Amino acid sequence: MLMALGALSTPLAAQSPPRSAISFGFAATLGGGWQIEGGEIGYVRRVGNGLVGALSVGARVGTFIDERAILGGSRGIVFAPTLAARTGTVSLAQLGDEQNATAIGFDVTLEASGYLASNSPLPQGGRWAAVALLPGLRVGSGDGPRYGFVIGPTLFLGSSKSTLRGLLAIRVEAPLARREHRP
Repeated sequence: MLMALGALSTPLAAQSPPRSAISFGFAATLGGGWQIEGGEIGYVRRVGNGLVGALSVGARVGTFIDERAILGGSRGIVFAPTLAARTGTVSLAQLGDEQNATAIGFDVTLEASGYLASNSPLPQGGRWAAVALLPGLRVGSGDGPRYGFVIGPTLFLGSSKSTLRGLLAIRVEAPLARREHRP
């Protein structure tokens, strides 16, 4: 009986969705004046479907853009390592047939970042931290890619002044291949 249970559990484990993914995306601050726009890359580890659905670590590299300028609006480079925790995705709808359904869901990401900048026009100077609460819409399921759109408030914490701005990010999570266990 134990052998039968072991034989049946192996295919089920192989059919479970991948737990690790690599994330690529675009992130930008929102508001008037100087904006930060750039790309990001990260490693995502799906934890479960409970309160914490995924944990991630990543990096963001971008530039400052003066939205008021017609020409020559860029100034300085910014780098930010990020840590994030995302809730489990609450399913809103499914598209497609029952065998290959694509899920559409809602989740919330809590993200902490530490920014290092050169030639920063922001009142926080060249170094500051940020905490973001990002509600998001996520599309995709199973072992395929997942697409995310998040937007929410970000608190920039500097030594002299704190600022609240919006953050918009568009992200794609591509699952990583699993290693096969060899007998």
